[in-house]
Amino acid sequence: MPTSTWFRLNPDKRERVLQAAQREFGAHGYSTGSLNTIAREADIAKGSLFQYFDDKLEFFTYVAEETARRIRDEIVEGIAASDFDQSFTHWLGDVCCLWADYFASHPLERAVTAAMHLEIDNTVRTLVREPSNQHYRASITPLLARWRERGDVRPDLDENAALALLMLVLPHLALAPYYDGLDPILNLRGKPPEEQYPIIRSFVATLTPIFDPKT
Repeated sequence: MPTSTWFRLNPDKRERVLQAAQREFGAHGYSTGSLNTIAREADIAKGSLFQYFDDKLEFFTYVAEETARRIRDEIVEGIAASDFDQSFTHWLGDVCCLWADYFASHPLERAVTAAMHLEIDNTVRTLVREPSNQHYRASITPLLARWRERGDVRPDLDENAALALLMLVLPHLALAPYYDGLDPILNLRGKPPEEQYPIIRSFVATLTPIFDPKT
């Protein structure tokens, strides 16, 4: 947890520090991300960072958690406005395209997501991914329950398996268009969202037998 000093900061200054940290950790990850660079870009003394956080790992963990929270808040808002008067897999295709749009237009959040998921240190990766994993579970689980109650997904659907599948697919769709070597099959690398849509929808369509109560 950040110190109380962090929360007493002027909100504009706090946001400036957070965005500088997102840029640096997003570009270089935890191990080589520089606190000196963050302090310089945020226009604060490096020592000030240790008035806000106990150490670099706590700082990175906070940046990851805050980034995951912001992603969840905006995506949940978009999902709430989506069209639920269609089949589950058509709706899921819409949501995955919304997801692609979000990461195309939010480079800082995308970079931090990459830093979280591609971190090589086991201890660090566990710490920084857990908040994101919690947000995935908290967001996806009630949506699956909602569709099950409507009778639009299989009554025998293993929700843990479905949750695990979606928690694998969504980070891949977020990062594969922007990072080399992640996607040897779907060929999403370098494609703008409008070129990702048909690929995403085709992929989601292959999941129909997993979810559709009519199959």
